[in-house]
Amino acid sequence: MDTVRACRETSKPSTSSPPPVTTTSTSRSETVNGSHEFKIDGYSLAKGMGIGRYIASDTFMVGGYAWAIYFYPDGKSVEDNAQYVSLFIALASEGTDVRALFELSLLDQSGKDRHKVHSHFGRFLESGPYTLKYRGSMWGYKRFFKRTALETSDYLKNDCLLIRCSVGVVKSYTEGPKIYTIAVMPSNIGQHFGQLLESGKGTDVNFEVDGEIFSAHKLVLAARSPVFRAQLFGPMKDCNTQLIKIEDMEAPVFKALLHFAYWDALPDMEELVGMNSKWASTMMAQHLLAAADRYGLDRLRLLCEDKLCEDVAINTVATTLALAEQHHCFQLKAVCLKFVALPENLKAVMQTDGFDYLKQSCPSVLTELLEYVARIGEHSVIVCGHGNENILLDGSDVNGRRVKQRIF
Repeated sequence: MDTVRACRETSKPSTSSPPPVTTTSTSRSETVNGSHEFKIDGYSLAKGMGIGRYIASDTFMVGGYAWAIYFYPDGKSVEDNAQYVSLFIALASEGTDVRALFELSLLDQSGKDRHKVHSHFGRFLESGPYTLKYRGSMWGYKRFFKRTALETSDYLKNDCLLIRCSVGVVKSYTEGPKIYTIAVMPSNIGQHFGQLLESGKGTDVNFEVDGEIFSAHKLVLAARSPVFRAQLFGPMKDCNTQLIKIEDMEAPVFKALLHFAYWDALPDMEELVGMNSKWASTMMAQHLLAAADRYGLDRLRLLCEDKLCEDVAINTVATTLALAEQHHCFQLKAVCLKFVALPENLKAVMQTDGFDYLKQSCPSVLTELLEYVARIGEHSVIVCGHGNENILLDGSDVNGRRVKQRIF
């Protein structure tokens, strides 16, 4: 008996229940944005067409819907007695309860950017986005601008009006929890191409640069650079692609150019020139920026520009500024001008060979430099002579003869 009772007691089911499972989901709302500019040429000829009659823009697509701008030269409503022009944006395709944000702007054509703007964007909306119920639904202003004021304003120029409309179509969706986790490794295509260059396998073109020979692959270079593509496959391609001679470039610079073309990354500048020197690294970045511009490698050009912005220094800033001017690197130019114009830097920079090169190669930049100096309170700049160095940074000696300047 006791044994049977014990077995029955131990076989009772557990009264504890498993913990509750909690799941999550997130609803997200965002806008798909787009803009359209509508030019009304011959405004005076559009006047008098009648109240309620409009000029419509071409349709444009935003967020999967077609839209159009409607301009009423004599107003939309009779009660306004044609004293105002009216402006509206309309849904031009089929749609039901399309929710959107809008901005209607009449553009100031004087260059002062004093545009007349009515906008949903960037402000709190008590009733939320505007809802358009069906095709032909409109949002806008019957009394957008008084006609007499418009016709004497900077919005009307050469009998022309410019209207810009921005639309933000609201899209909502719900995200549930992921039921999987897959670790995706980062892209390594650059490593594969870099290893191909290093292996030397399958190369079919050679370049001679400053006495050194570099082997590469035509298809890779053509894919990366429009200049190489024209040189290797264009109608004016080089007849002898077995050995193409590159003029006016040093071997380490071309090696760095090839490294980027394959690896899609900058090489170690100091290792490349064999010098642990910030000056050498900056000089390499300068030469490489010019090479990138020459071969149409825009990403490399921007990487060099970024590096030169970080490494602005007294002894190199003048040549960097000249380079920025010659290759239209506007951000780099602004950084250099600001650095040179500082009172604690100006005199020292003016005593460098690079400043002489800047004066000779880009004299217009000196005017901009004076403007920067004036902004920070320097009212007199005296350009002093300096030293008796024989070699200038433009590659010529004091007698004007060309001297090849190496970067290492």
